[in-house]
Amino acid sequence: MVRVGETVDWGDTPIMDKHSVGGLPGNRTTPIVVAIVAACGLTIPKTSSRAITSPAGTADTMETIAPVNLSIREMRQVVEKEGGCIAWGGAMRLSPTDDVLIRVERVLDLDAEGQMVASILSKKIAAGATHLVIDMPVGPTAKIRSQEAARSLAASLMDAASSFGMTVRIHFTDGAQPVGRGIGPVLEANDVLAVLKSEPDAPCDLREHALLLAASLLEVGGVAEVGHGVDVAAGTLASGEAWRKFVAICSAQGGMRQPRLAAQQRDVLAPHDGFVSNIDNRKLSRVAKLAGAPEDKSAGIYIHARLGDPVVKGQPLYTVYADTPGEIDYALNYVRANPDIVELMSS
Repeated sequence: MVRVGETVDWGDTPIMDKHSVGGLPGNRTTPIVVAIVAACGLTIPKTSSRAITSPAGTADTMETIAPVNLSIREMRQVVEKEGGCIAWGGAMRLSPTDDVLIRVERVLDLDAEGQMVASILSKKIAAGATHLVIDMPVGPTAKIRSQEAARSLAASLMDAASSFGMTVRIHFTDGAQPVGRGIGPVLEANDVLAVLKSEPDAPCDLREHALLLAASLLEVGGVAEVGHGVDVAAGTLASGEAWRKFVAICSAQGGMRQPRLAAQQRDVLAPHDGFVSNIDNRKLSRVAKLAGAPEDKSAGIYIHARLGDPVVKGQPLYTVYADTPGEIDYALNYVRANPDIVELMSS
């Protein structure tokens, strides 16, 4: 898969990279991680994919903020100037076989383990990564559903990566519910921007998740002592250095733009008082896709209630966004047929 496409050689410089195995809606940590890591002086030329079976891929989300269709030459220019980028890997012919397989997987709603290993690592090897941190969410409705499956996939990834001389850290993270509030390219972009700007209402879980992964890269990259990476990452975010670096990267990639949210919206309301006891990630993603995401980048879901939150009858659990009333109705028909998307336990 690597050999049939282009490859990038960065010389002897350690090259950082980050990847999430996916399956968790709203888990859009990459732009935050890249901004922090590049602001700390490491090199992180991040190539990302579009959605396979989810309502948004990193490239889909980033494209609502800045151009991502960079050539290898353009990517080099951005990275040489700013130390990092967030680009769509498919535009560069990095492991183009993977892009063909992704198109097949998208139609079949399939993401097999063996192909997942090949997909992740072929892209990273082709992009010249030497140090890789992998986020592996585990939960009953995430892509990886058990600790046993997570350990099996991690072992396969570590074994394959080591044969290419790549340093890899894998984090098993909580996959019980979405990360952040938004699901869908624009809604996820809004979460990313809120975290980078340190806005008061920025989703705390997305911030903490991104800090964990950035900290791991800062430690393996040698700019933070082991155990102190989170402090360095948090300081870089709080000082505004990460936001300034993100703006500079976007400018180098062709300029920032303001994400536009879909015009139509409809709340899904709590049917009775209680506590949120379960959220079905897969079905929630399905609602966002039926509303038009990721093809319609402005469509998706905004989550109001999270696991453990108390709610009262008639309170919004989440809001569905779409560009037309017909798409909203299409998504809500699915919601009505699946009342267990967000489950409430009576108090």
